[in-house]
Amino acid sequence: MRNITISGQIAAVCPEFHITAIACEVKNSPYNAGLWEEIDTFYSQFASTYKMEDINRRPVIYATRQVYKKLGKDPNRYRPSSEALCRRILKGQELYQIDTLVDLINLVSLKTGYSIGGFDDAKIQGDLVLGVGEAGEKFEGIGRGFLNIESLPVYRDEIGGIGTPTSDEERTKITSGTTRLLMIINGYSGKEGLQEAANYSVELLKKYAEARHIETKLLSVSCSITF
Repeated sequence: MRNITISGQIAAVCPEFHITAIACEVKNSPYNAGLWEEIDTFYSQFASTYKMEDINRRPVIYATRQVYKKLGKDPNRYRPSSEALCRRILKGQELYQIDTLVDLINLVSLKTGYSIGGFDDAKIQGDLVLGVGEAGEKFEGIGRGFLNIESLPVYRDEIGGIGTPTSDEERTKITSGTTRLLMIINGYSGKEGLQEAANYSVELLKKYAEARHIETKLLSVSCSITF
């Protein structure tokens, strides 16, 4: 059993904050052709529909950036992951191909605008609390080396930070050996849209990662959830 709670630091700057957490057993794979057909279709549609200045106007991305500013972090220097992915498309850059679970989470993030934490649940130690990063706090971003998470929202377990809207941590990252996934969809814009994002995520997880024993729970700043 694992509790997820939201600290008063986050509640103070974003009282409307909600998350949807999805926990399930999965089967990861290096590559899934069907998933990448969906990703390529979305890439083409997004590239033909959006302009660079439109990205930060997406309500979910805008709300995440506003929380960064309230906490004292520059969202142009430390971009939320969903924003960074959208910008790659409009720059004409290829999207990263990592593995099926990571690629799937990136597609959900692109479509919805949410920054999503994707973790190997077996590597998380104890309960999770969403707080704010401190000066000098150790955090090794996936593929990024040491990341300055001071003033960023950060999920911590008993050992330390595991995820921010900008990057997740190497220690709990998804790998080819991941069999139990914890996926956290962060709604700094509030509750609206989270259920649809969760439904879409579960649909993809069943379709491409053989997900089973799926638990989906909604959390606001005024309560905690247990898996």
